[in-house]
Amino acid sequence: MSPKTRISQPAAHVSSLRGVGSERATQLARLELFTVGDLLLHRPRRYEDRRHFLAIKELQPGVAATTRGNIVALGLKRYRVGQKSVFEIILDDGTARLHCRWWNLPFMEKYFAAGDDVFVFGKPKSLKPRTIDHPETEVIEGDEESSIHINCIAPIYPLTEGVPQRWLRSLIWRMLAECEAHIVEPHPEISLAGFPTRANAIHRLHFPQAMSDVEIARRRLALDEFIELQLAIQTRRKKLQANARGLPCGGDNRLIKPFLAQLGFQLTTAQTKVLRELRKDMAAGVQPMRRLLQGDVGSGKTVVAACCALMTLESGFDVTLMAPTEILAEQHFQNFRRWFEPLGVRVELQTGGRKTAVDGRKRLPLSTPNPPPSTLFVGTHALIESGFTIEKLGLVIIDEQHKFGVTQREQLVRKGRYPHLLVMTATPIPRTLGLTLYGDLDVSVIDELPPDRGQIKTFVRAADKLPKVWAFIREKLAEGRQAYVVYPRVEDSGQLGVKAVTQEWERLQKELSPYTVGLVHGRLNANDKEHVMTDFRAGKTKVLLATSVIEVGVDVPNATVMLIESAEQFGLAQLHQLRGRIGRGAHDSWCILVAAARTEDAKQRLRVLEETTDGFRIAEADLKLRGPGELLGQQQSGMPGLRFGDLAEDRELIEHARSLVAGRFNQLQNFA
Repeated sequence: MSPKTRISQPAAHVSSLRGVGSERATQLARLELFTVGDLLLHRPRRYEDRRHFLAIKELQPGVAATTRGNIVALGLKRYRVGQKSVFEIILDDGTARLHCRWWNLPFMEKYFAAGDDVFVFGKPKSLKPRTIDHPETEVIEGDEESSIHINCIAPIYPLTEGVPQRWLRSLIWRMLAECEAHIVEPHPEISLAGFPTRANAIHRLHFPQAMSDVEIARRRLALDEFIELQLAIQTRRKKLQANARGLPCGGDNRLIKPFLAQLGFQLTTAQTKVLRELRKDMAAGVQPMRRLLQGDVGSGKTVVAACCALMTLESGFDVTLMAPTEILAEQHFQNFRRWFEPLGVRVELQTGGRKTAVDGRKRLPLSTPNPPPSTLFVGTHALIESGFTIEKLGLVIIDEQHKFGVTQREQLVRKGRYPHLLVMTATPIPRTLGLTLYGDLDVSVIDELPPDRGQIKTFVRAADKLPKVWAFIREKLAEGRQAYVVYPRVEDSGQLGVKAVTQEWERLQKELSPYTVGLVHGRLNANDKEHVMTDFRAGKTKVLLATSVIEVGVDVPNATVMLIESAEQFGLAQLHQLRGRIGRGAHDSWCILVAAARTEDAKQRLRVLEETTDGFRIAEADLKLRGPGELLGQQQSGMPGLRFGDLAEDRELIEHARSLVAGRFNQLQNFA
């Protein structure tokens, strides 16, 4: 038997398969199909129920349908002007004729011959004559595999150039026939009662007997993915518990008490509850704290983080606070310096554009008698740089965690000897993401806003209402308030209707004269950004024209108007963050979203913002409408790669996987 006759192992490379030469192997590689196992997990993008197809005369304009017929005529016509062409086949099934056309694809004539029996799927554009442009087609061949192509529910796979649908379906059918008996359960020690075997799930995925088989198969294969994810998460957590002892950072209140007294306001009940949870973690000395602090915009996470920092400083350890932007890092630096320096605590800044922090390598070791007072280091990614070291790191705080990757988080933690970790986000994390990306963290939630905050009102308006919007903004400026104006671009990208701050600045200065308009975006250098932000915080600048660079952390209580143009260009969570820049004082605030929302999805997204200021509801809606990538941002390197799982819809499966893995760990612990 030749090596290309029969392959029965999922690990075998596709190049060793009968009928797969080097060219085909290269084509399959473009689909990331390298092994038999990859082929078996190549998920169909849809299915065609070929058990029920229409006669050609029953086709209706604009309605997608499957039909079949024999080719009675075909031909390629080229036009003299340019390189234009049209290839056409005419099918007849005895009831009527159907014209199928492909524009400017002359190579299509290689795939058809007169007399061929052809399946066609598409939407007729007219009935005089009946015509479908660029349909999906498949020539029906009378071979032993015909039952997987016709009179069945046929899988339609993602393809690449040169790979015919029928050829790939036949290859997967052959591999499944040879390999199904060799497909093993990835975790036989975990009972999956109520689910089909993995082998049966893969069979149903490719060749379902009923459409319901497809979802049954997907759920089983998604569960396997979630179990793998939970095993990695819970193994990492168990390893930390076994190998690391938490530093004693409960503090003695000598700094926290005067800090709270100088704030001038009482912590909310939610802040106090969360602070007790964090102190318990940090004081226990059993294992390092690993906690995610969630709180909607304006809920007071920074004050809670400040208290945790003071507990650590009281205990003789240093603290780092990492923020995603220089603007936010600079604001934290100014706030913490104002809070902490009266207490005798040193606060240093470490960003790409500005460094006040001493070189950590020059710091004295822990064993030095009378070491210098502990320090809070505030910074951006610059804190991760190899040249910056901290000898006695006790607590790592990461603000707006969704802007960082998991790897960056770990890099900062490794600066110390198992320091405590507090990650904060004002973008509420839906339950499904909390169980996956942040599954190794305990979760605290500040679910209460401080009292005496003004109400935020949100309105969606079309561009033709802008004159009234500008009049409203001038009215609020005349009352002594300030405003933000946000555009999605720094420079003009050529996209119709999408404005850029650099192009609009001069116009806006005239529109809002005599009020001062400042400009800030990500391409400004650090000194220019800080100068603009200082003037806005001080009230010298009345209007801040910006990109989304201001979406996190900027706190100016006197700013009560937020105008966002081309709002459809932003995600829901990002719009909610931007809206969170207002409503931070006692005055009522207004968020105006100017959008050209042409699709129903776009209109639905913006309606959510009009209807609620509940960040958790908004985050769940954003997850369903735009997916986890949009919610977490492009830098989130901890995103799991899922073929079958859906983080927006599979909460029940994720929780089941978590429970199964936790039960397995408990069994092992009891056995030990």
